[in-house]
Amino acid sequence: MRKQVIAYLHTHWDREWYREFEIFRMRLLRVFDNILELLATNKIPCFYFDGQVSALQDYLEIRPEKEELVRSLIFSKKIFIGPFYCLVDEFLTDKTCFSKNLEIGLKTALDFGCTDFIGYLPDTFGHSKNVPDILRDFGIDKCIVWRGCGDFPADFKWCGMDTVNLVRGYFQDVFSLNCDIEKKAEILKKNLDLISEKSGNFLLFPIGADHLGVEKDINDQILAVNEILKEDYNIKLSSPFEYFKRVQSNFEKFRFDDELRDNSKTFILPGTHSSRLDLKRMNIECTHKLDLASKFIKFRRSEEKYEKIIEYAYKLLLQNQAHDGICGCSTDDTHSENIIRYKKVLQIAQTIIDEQWQEENKILNLSDNYFSGVIEVKTARPQEGYEKIASAKGFEKNLLTDTQRIPVTEDYTEIGTYTAQVENIPPEEVEALMPIIGLTDLKVTDTSIENSNIKLEIKAEQIFINEVPVKLIDFVDEGDSYNNGPREDDKGTEFKILRSKAVLKGRNRVSLKIDFEGPWDIVPLTVTLDKEAAFIKFEFNWINTQKNHLLELCFELPEKIKEVFSEDMNILIKRNFNPDYNIRANLPKTRGIEAAANTAPMQRGLIIDENKNNLGVVTKGLTQYEIYKNFLLIPILRATGTISNPYNPARSTPAGPPLETPALQMIGENRAELYVFFGNHNAFKDVINQVYNYIIT
Repeated sequence: MRKQVIAYLHTHWDREWYREFEIFRMRLLRVFDNILELLATNKIPCFYFDGQVSALQDYLEIRPEKEELVRSLIFSKKIFIGPFYCLVDEFLTDKTCFSKNLEIGLKTALDFGCTDFIGYLPDTFGHSKNVPDILRDFGIDKCIVWRGCGDFPADFKWCGMDTVNLVRGYFQDVFSLNCDIEKKAEILKKNLDLISEKSGNFLLFPIGADHLGVEKDINDQILAVNEILKEDYNIKLSSPFEYFKRVQSNFEKFRFDDELRDNSKTFILPGTHSSRLDLKRMNIECTHKLDLASKFIKFRRSEEKYEKIIEYAYKLLLQNQAHDGICGCSTDDTHSENIIRYKKVLQIAQTIIDEQWQEENKILNLSDNYFSGVIEVKTARPQEGYEKIASAKGFEKNLLTDTQRIPVTEDYTEIGTYTAQVENIPPEEVEALMPIIGLTDLKVTDTSIENSNIKLEIKAEQIFINEVPVKLIDFVDEGDSYNNGPREDDKGTEFKILRSKAVLKGRNRVSLKIDFEGPWDIVPLTVTLDKEAAFIKFEFNWINTQKNHLLELCFELPEKIKEVFSEDMNILIKRNFNPDYNIRANLPKTRGIEAAANTAPMQRGLIIDENKNNLGVVTKGLTQYEIYKNFLLIPILRATGTISNPYNPARSTPAGPPLETPALQMIGENRAELYVFFGNHNAFKDVINQVYNYIIT
């Protein structure tokens, strides 16, 4: 029986990737000019603009004279835009930003007259199980996905939402190929046959690809192909919305209620979670600081004053969270622009806080919980009863925000950093900052730090935290920005402890500096412990001089690790692992395969809460972890030098262009920051509150 193919015209628009933003925007002008002409002259019925509005705004910024035409075509359902501002990565974006992405995108789309929306996620590198709930919060009841689906039907219920799996992906450029119509029909039939195996009587078929325009003779080509395929298929140009109406009865036949990260059928490119960790660190910092600024102006009841600048800052942040940006798989110049955007976000967020908070020696708790702990105070005024831990030259904040004054040379003075302990600060309360004088539970030597809750010591040239061994191990990485490329026979090189020394001996805080010696570099680690704290801070600052390697911090737990709870969209989700799986013994030998990996993404941390394993980690921008036997490994650096290495041992076909990206080798200064504790889910929440505590002093 001949099947009906509902095809939709689209272009997948990465704002920046293997070419920089302005270069791609110049291409966008040519692509969308042509699409508008085809729509205005009724040569195509409609166009699906990739589920986002940022590309349209980028276009209209240069072509403002086209806005009236665009609005009329959207109103008449010939162009579909939104619901997203841009297509962000789902695992490296928290719930606040993902929701803000929908809020801004829907506001823009509705303003242009669009009223039909799909959670359109055609190319993100796997899919978070928390996405359907967020979509429902915004009134969206349908979704389109691709990567990570495994051997799924075309239509299914994903976490309760009607969802279409693009069985053959969104990249279908057959009508743009330089070949005759018979060859195009042959290629189409092969793809449609594969989609048909997973579909009912209706098939959904995208026509388009990355940054691709629509062929001017697309209707004639489809008529010719239909004549050749008339025994099997009839292709009709329409929209995804018609397809959803046609297959309503199909969705209940298959249900799946977990995240979509199966790479047996599609690449999910898991190495992106550890590629360019400097970007991940800045992304976490911007996400936190902008959320803090937003909560602060709400507390101050000054939302109206800052509404536009907050939205502008979120747009900058979301532009960096597009998957080819935050995933670290673009050109070096593209990522240089990402860093500039991140700096702008931080400038805006910090300035909002500084303008609104001029209190001296007061503390504001903007978290949802009572806060106790050691805090830092930066001030030019000497603080009696506090412990000074550092100083630097600078201007006082009030000089920089007072519009009736300008700082002069004489105002450039010493700004001291002090520590103080506070107890039980209520949520959304301002209190005077008073130093707590009392006994300390801290102990420090040149080989150990401890308090009444946790202990780190060096024994036999090995670090132990509460008797858990901690190592620094380096592996060869023959991969690229998309996938770690392990060497089959690589056992890793363990760094040795060269020396250690106590560098801070205070009543509120102690620190120990540990130098690791490897085959190529010295890697300094500073571990810090606060009075009565339940966690130890790890901070690496080092100069990387080597290429093509993966440096991981390794925790050796007493039992094999079978499940991990890690943060996704601000919720701890459980992931199950086969601890005996070894990627190095399962590298692909044939084309089209991506090796399964025991790695997974995380946002701000994880806990392992099973039997004797109750280790927890909170990080600032370390967004991947790996499980092998009883080892938890966290990459603190992954250095490669190509967007897509065609000889990557973990992925037997390319995932992008083989462009060289020297900055991806991470040569030069690198940082990594994480906090180690022991406990359950509540302990994780407590440490998150301490590390991301929303305290202003």
